[in-house]
Amino acid sequence: MTDAKAWQGFETEIRKALKALKDASPPGENRPDQPEQAPSLNKLPNLLEQCRKAVERAHRHNRPPIRTIHHLACTGGTLISRCIAAQPNVNLLSEVDPFSPLAHSHPFVPTDLIGLAKFASHPADVETRVSIFLAGIEVIYRTAHRNGLRLVLREHNHGLFMVGSEIPERPDLLSILSAACPLRSLVTIRHPMDVFASMKRNDWIDFSPGSVEEFSRRYLAFLSRYRDLPVMKYEDFVKDPGKQMQRICEILQLEYNDDFPDLFSAITLSGDSGRKGRHISPRPRLNMDEKTMDGFRSSESYIELCHTLGYSPDL
Repeated sequence: MTDAKAWQGFETEIRKALKALKDASPPGENRPDQPEQAPSLNKLPNLLEQCRKAVERAHRHNRPPIRTIHHLACTGGTLISRCIAAQPNVNLLSEVDPFSPLAHSHPFVPTDLIGLAKFASHPADVETRVSIFLAGIEVIYRTAHRNGLRLVLREHNHGLFMVGSEIPERPDLLSILSAACPLRSLVTIRHPMDVFASMKRNDWIDFSPGSVEEFSRRYLAFLSRYRDLPVMKYEDFVKDPGKQMQRICEILQLEYNDDFPDLFSAITLSGDSGRKGRHISPRPRLNMDEKTMDGFRSSESYIELCHTLGYSPDL
């Protein structure tokens, strides 16, 4: 096998199981060096379960990784995702979220098994919907691997963090996929003032209340959820796309194609609502009304958010 550590762990689990089997006394029989005691065969089901899990861990560890990208709306995610899709042998699925509240707004979803299960006469529970999602991802994953492609999933984080009156307690993409295979993941960010201004312009303030303070609180929750992942700033990417794209490829373990600036504009993704055009460059900040500016001035969470992200909060 390709990963010696994984199989060393598996071997350790097997040795533990064998030792426990050796120590277990059959019913009505006692070892001469031990006092008479009740049989310990009740340990065996648990030992077998440990062996099964050890085999699953070894198998999972040796599978090619799935790459995942995480960002909020209006943070440059469309541009960066199209550039990733322009790298060699990449198959990128855009806006993935099996529990999105923005999906299934109409119960006619003939090609969507999760939607059909949700609207069934006996609606599917969370566990069933996760199983449906994983089964579909497994097919795409195996097909990509067979064709020499690297699978990249762009999560649609807006539905989890920026919709409704509260951030719901439900699985995200990482928690669903982590049991299936190794992951290589990246978070991309943008200055919160630019994000909020762009969300307002696009009429994507889907949370309540729609204030700067609430937006900043939710952005902080997003960062907390993915705090262990590497982070890239959108502003750094548009200033030096070649250098930053090489860093992305290193993080996600992808081949790098330095011709991607000439290719990305030809790539169309699901939900391709972001930046248009053929050139990668910084763009000026949108104008904001005085009420919105006052919201930034008075928001404590905005100040905390800027410090967490490494941006200046100055207006």
